[in-house]
Amino acid sequence: MIFIREIKMPLTIRAFTIPDANGDFNIYINEDLSDAAKRKSLEHEKTHIKRNDFQKDISVKLIENFV
Repeated sequence: MIFIREIKMPLTIRAFTIPDANGDFNIYINEDLSDAAKRKSLEHEKTHIKRNDFQKDISVKLIENFV
């Protein structure tokens, strides 16, 4: 399951995802983004989930270079 939440964050952070102990994913979207930027950020985070990036043993920086 994927849970999506909008929260206050610094503008330098668009979104992030945290998998939980139940195998669900919690996507946090910056509430101050435009609607278009929120949608784009959500799709970006879903790509990480689809690619199973959370199970990869490589750096986040490398993962982000391929999204």
